[in-house]
Amino acid sequence: MVDMETRHQVYFANRTALVAYATRILGSRETAEDIVQEAFLRFAPANTNNGSTGLTLAYLYRIVRNLSFDLLKRQKIEARESQGEPPFWSLPSEMPTPEDIILVTDEVRHMSRILDELPVEVRVALEMHRFGGYTLEEIAAHLNISVATAHRHVRTAMMRVATMLTASAS
Repeated sequence: MVDMETRHQVYFANRTALVAYATRILGSRETAEDIVQEAFLRFAPANTNNGSTGLTLAYLYRIVRNLSFDLLKRQKIEARESQGEPPFWSLPSEMPTPEDIILVTDEVRHMSRILDELPVEVRVALEMHRFGGYTLEEIAAHLNISVATAHRHVRTAMMRVATMLTASAS
């Protein structure tokens, strides 16, 4: 087992290299020195059962690396939170204007009329596929038709709806 004195010797012999290593990761020598000091505080009392100074040094480098990356992650999170913008959930939601409500209501009525003009089987296939999220196989089983026919019904309905919406828009 590497004793406390050996740990101190390993730390002090490699402190400059550790600071340089942390500086490359963090981009700041002052912060790197703080990280190396923190690493030493975690490294010195550690009880590892290896007898190799090389493994002890590798362990110390790993502590420095992990602390450096933890600091970078923490800084990124703090920067994101301190951008001055309140969280989206705390902002009041925009209330639609009466004109917007009327426009949406008219669009829904128009779409409902278009759907009512479709043959029943075609309308059911479209509603199941687009609004219910059913697969073509499930639609075919529900309507007792082939998968190809279910696909044709959905495609026909989509084309007719698109044609009617385009015609009404112009």
